[in-house]
Amino acid sequence: MPKSMIQRTLVLLKPDAIQRSLIGTILSRFEHAGLKIVAMKMVWVDKELSKKHYSEHINKDFYKYLESFITSGPLIAIVLEGIFAVEIVRKIVGSTEPKKALPGTIRGDFAHHAYDYANKAGIAIKNLIHASSSIEEAEKEVKLWFKEKEIHTYKTVHELHVF
Repeated sequence: MPKSMIQRTLVLLKPDAIQRSLIGTILSRFEHAGLKIVAMKMVWVDKELSKKHYSEHINKDFYKYLESFITSGPLIAIVLEGIFAVEIVRKIVGSTEPKKALPGTIRGDFAHHAYDYANKAGIAIKNLIHASSSIEEAEKEVKLWFKEKEIHTYKTVHELHVF
């Protein structure tokens, strides 16, 4: 298999996923799909890291709600690796707006928030998880959240069936 098809992507289990005790349930979705966890840590995000992660949203009206939410409790940062990992993870996660997420996706099965509701309530949308939206974004985000020495290389049983 060409190495260029093997990708790494960032996933953040947001404070609502942690508070709802969905860590194992969510991680198993990725592992069952054959994606490999190559880095993982629990982080309590501060305002500085929030601004770096959400840099494209800082000047938008909803940023204050994003920052408030992402800094409200610990999250789990994960680097997943696999064939077309960015695209596969996005499919598993589902639409950013949980009300539009299909059943069978993480957001479709475990969340039901809507942008209209969040905007009227003056809060960030509770959608459990962040997943990099492109290869370029994944590369940038992985470097933001992890040092190279924190990312591991090892073989899984899935690799015997894929490569």
